[in-house]
Amino acid sequence: MASTREIKRRIRSVTNIQQITKAMKMVAAARLRRAEERALGTRPYAGRISALLQEIVSTTEGLEHPLLEQREVNRTAYLIIGADKGLAGGYTSNLMKEAVSYLQGRDQAEFDLVTVGRRPGEYLTHRGYTVKDRYFGFSDRPTYEHARQLAKQMAEMFVNREVDEVVVVYTHFYSALRQKPQQQTVLPFMPQDGESEVTAVQTEEAVPYEFLPDVKQVFETLLPQYLEIVIYNALLQAAASELGSRMAAMTSATDNASDLIDDLTLHYNKARQAAITNEISEIVGGANALE
Repeated sequence: MASTREIKRRIRSVTNIQQITKAMKMVAAARLRRAEERALGTRPYAGRISALLQEIVSTTEGLEHPLLEQREVNRTAYLIIGADKGLAGGYTSNLMKEAVSYLQGRDQAEFDLVTVGRRPGEYLTHRGYTVKDRYFGFSDRPTYEHARQLAKQMAEMFVNREVDEVVVVYTHFYSALRQKPQQQTVLPFMPQDGESEVTAVQTEEAVPYEFLPDVKQVFETLLPQYLEIVIYNALLQAAASELGSRMAAMTSATDNASDLIDDLTLHYNKARQAAITNEISEIVGGANALE
């Protein structure tokens, strides 16, 4: 059995770790509420603009736009949105399993990789993949300007024919305890057969649109904005998912630390009792020897 001094040192160490994990849990919980509000707040706009563009594409003939061009897919750009930091449970590993499932068995010449967050870039590089561009430092606090920068790069790669399609891989946020990695093809833009959770909107009935100055100008203005808002929504979903995973992981770590402290305290009391019993036995033995 370990000495009481060693057990006491371990209790102190675990207590310090518990204080850190508890603080991280509280910080993640406070930031999660704001991130969740932002993530949910972008859905209606993303849904409306998507529905409007789909209506234009399906009802208007002769539309031409570089972001609409559908061609044989020889090269794909994957925008993988992950975390800058760890200590978020299985958040990064689950996301990268989803991303790597699209890359396994394919030649590097068939895709380009752009990552958001330090972890995805490090993960892919460690496994021999070449990452074209890396963005980091804002995974848990993205802004619309970040989405605009990413959308501009993705659009330029598509228009310049560097790639034939653009796919965003991110973690969709459902709740603090449930997040699911998924992928969404954002370029070329094409009407959806059904409603996805990102673009779903509720409409009481179909209402005819009147476009001013004309439908083509409205479409040319909205399509780049659509790409920006879809990427922005993915960034916000990923940020909320990261904070939710971190809060859950730190909650589990704090609870485990409490259990470990209880166990160590029990061992400490047993060791202390054994030491006291041993001392009493030595005193009694010494007294008997003097008689």
